[in-house]
Amino acid sequence: MTILDDLTVTPAAPDLRRAADELRRLKEEVGRGPDPEATRRQHAKNKLTAYERLELLFDEGTFTELEPLRRHRATGFGLEDRKPHGDGVVIGWGLVHGRTVFAYAHDFRVFAGALGEAHAAKVHKVMDLAQSAGAPLVSLNDGAGARIQEGVTALAGYGGIFRRNVAASGVIPQISVMLGPCAGGAAYSPALTDFVFMVRESAQMFITGPDVVQAVTGERITHNGLGGADVHATVSGVCHFAYDDEPSCLEDVRYLLSLLPSNNRETPPAVRTEDPADRRTDALVDLVPADPGRSYDMRAVIEEIADDGEYVEVHEAWARNAVCALTRLDGHPVGIVANQPAALAGVLDIHASEKAARFVSTCDAFNIPLVTLVDVPGFLPGVDQEHSGIIRHGAKLLYAYCNATVPRISLVLRKAYGGAYIVMDSRSIGADLSFAWPTNEIAVMGAEGAANVIFRREINAADDPEAVRARRIAEYRSELMHPYYAAERGLVDDVIDPGDTRRVLIRSLAMLRAKQAEVPARKHGNVPT
Repeated sequence: MTILDDLTVTPAAPDLRRAADELRRLKEEVGRGPDPEATRRQHAKNKLTAYERLELLFDEGTFTELEPLRRHRATGFGLEDRKPHGDGVVIGWGLVHGRTVFAYAHDFRVFAGALGEAHAAKVHKVMDLAQSAGAPLVSLNDGAGARIQEGVTALAGYGGIFRRNVAASGVIPQISVMLGPCAGGAAYSPALTDFVFMVRESAQMFITGPDVVQAVTGERITHNGLGGADVHATVSGVCHFAYDDEPSCLEDVRYLLSLLPSNNRETPPAVRTEDPADRRTDALVDLVPADPGRSYDMRAVIEEIADDGEYVEVHEAWARNAVCALTRLDGHPVGIVANQPAALAGVLDIHASEKAARFVSTCDAFNIPLVTLVDVPGFLPGVDQEHSGIIRHGAKLLYAYCNATVPRISLVLRKAYGGAYIVMDSRSIGADLSFAWPTNEIAVMGAEGAANVIFRREINAADDPEAVRARRIAEYRSELMHPYYAAERGLVDDVIDPGDTRRVLIRSLAMLRAKQAEVPARKHGNVPT
């Protein structure tokens, strides 16, 4: 029996002081959970409780809880005898780096965090409040899915969450933090949000669990092997960030929030920086080989350009041939999309196109300017890529860039060939400014391939085919691929010294900060799928 149960049989409190004292004890009891053993079991799994997680997420002492005393009204299957306060979810708001953020956190100690009618109503409430207040929403997920005892009512509760996820998409940032199991239809809410964080070993996401998979297909696999953090971070692309423990995960959630605006009507928060806006980036000359066939790590380029070398890479372990990162330039948040020569030579393939398209759309939704660093040899050729739909998947990236209205700047570091050059935010698809280094090669294809196509008959008929091929390659490169060819035709605004890269980008973004873009009247576009 709880304190609240006592109040139902005890005469009215003789004074407000006593009533306030009883309320305080009741809320302390709610925070401790219904059973001390449940808390010990949670900690034994290296998992924090819902309240402990919220303490790490929010600035100290700023979290305000809503509806901590709510109870379910269900009967049958023993539920009428188990009516713990909170009903397995903690909701409310607080401050993260001084800005309002809303959150809900599953409490695994109560019904294993399973969702019932009252539980869902609390989640719906905080989601509605977040959208009304124009503030980010963070979900701390650690629940067993729908509460089976409540049947279809629980399923309807998930439907209400999904509908609100979609309504808030592109309006407020939505971040899902996976700290425990998430199975069945419950996995779709995180998939509808902007960013997904997962903790290794503790968190799993799948539509059908290992037992069902084995029964239907005969395949045997563990929970983590099917839907663990590393699987979704490296194979499926469902997870954007993976961590070994909850504190480091929640600390990076706070950092990500510092780079995002509260809603789509605001600009991202700027901060003061001691890194000079006109700092030269001469190190780039040594970081990037002039030979277009040699590899290098594009992340080193981003680090050299960014304020104090700091950035956060999104989807770091998935589709590594593209790099998507959030950073600051002169204190202002910027989204960077780049080819990665250190992985698959930086080609665009299905996964890289999807990864970059999603990132471009997210930045555009939340008024984050885009800088595209181009060093791309083309799209990945192959039967598997073509049969798996590289055309429609590549079109997603093309669509995302063409649809984006935020300031957009592209910089060609070395090669930019064929359709991949166009797709990587070229001037022809709407980049506001396009720059290039003096090592750039912009063409339909590489000189070797072009010479083999154009002069095939001449080369085959020659007494010395290799000598003719070498001469024609040099001719094609000198006439159509020299570093000033695109600039002479107005397709590149300027060819710049690599050492001026940071200064040029910052000045250009400052000029574009007040950009106004007109969009056609329409319900919505039809995004390639």
